[in-house]
Amino acid sequence: MDLVKNHLMYAVREEVEILKEQIRELVEKNSQLERENTLLKTLASPEQLEKFQSRLSPEEPVPETPHAPEAPGGSAV
Repeated sequence: MDLVKNHLMYAVREEVEILKEQIRELVEKNSQLERENTLLKTLASPEQLEKFQSRLSPEEPVPETPHAPEAPGGSAV
């Protein structure tokens, strides 16, 4: 019985380590994508943000986005 228990515990520990590594990778990827998203929102004009948000399906919640400052002279990109 101890042999079965030890084998099972080893398998569980191994799986936990694999899952921890996957979580680390996903957290890093998420952080990278959040930074990229923030940069793109900053660089996008208000018109581009409006156009993008209008393309989202109605059931998806749209988070509040800070508007990028306008370029000098008020010209749009």
